[in-house]
Amino acid sequence: MDCRLYRKGIVLFVAILWQLIGLAQTPDSQQWRDSLKVLNKQIATSPWSTDLHLRKAAINLELKQWQYAVDEYAQVLQHEPKNPAALFYRAYANTHLRRFDLARNDLSDLLGYLPRHFEARLSLAVVLQQLGRKQDALDELNQTIELHGDSAVAYAARANLERQMKLDDVALYDWQRAEQLAPNDPTYVVSHVDLLLVLERREEARRVLDAAVKRGIPKGMLLEWYDKCKRK
Repeated sequence: MDCRLYRKGIVLFVAILWQLIGLAQTPDSQQWRDSLKVLNKQIATSPWSTDLHLRKAAINLELKQWQYAVDEYAQVLQHEPKNPAALFYRAYANTHLRRFDLARNDLSDLLGYLPRHFEARLSLAVVLQQLGRKQDALDELNQTIELHGDSAVAYAARANLERQMKLDDVALYDWQRAEQLAPNDPTYVVSHVDLLLVLERREEARRVLDAAVKRGIPKGMLLEWYDKCKRK
């Protein structure tokens, strides 16, 4: 299996989400550490600045200094209890510390202020799954799709959860919608095909692959899945 294309369940969900919110580690950690030293000096010699503390916390995240980031965001929230960036990214840091209840609280507070916050709703669904509350997570994703019905990511997230809950028929619909909304994304194609194979609908799976190739997805990326369609 080509793991670059196919990731099961919540692994794919989380990967899509963190890519969406733009948190990617860079290899040059020294550059981040140098920037952190500069910010620390500015913070020490300046009046309170929310921007400086948010910038410092962002570097803590890049360096995977989760607790330091949590502490910085806590300071911001003492001054600005409704600051959306501090609520969202403190939740993100707390998920890495496996403090899922705290992350849920921050995301819920944020959605109380900004109910259409797309990334917060997806993140809350992730956290609820980690807490073992799959039905609540599904409800959250249903609401996300009501608010953002043009998002392939939202449909993919719901399809992954439905697969975990063994709701294969509705998951199939969601993979179809994700593929329609992002027709050139091979991840959605192979996830759609995989479910069709689970349901033993091989001819239909082959048609989905052929349609993807016609849309411009390189056939070489899908050869493994073509091979699976041939197996008995």
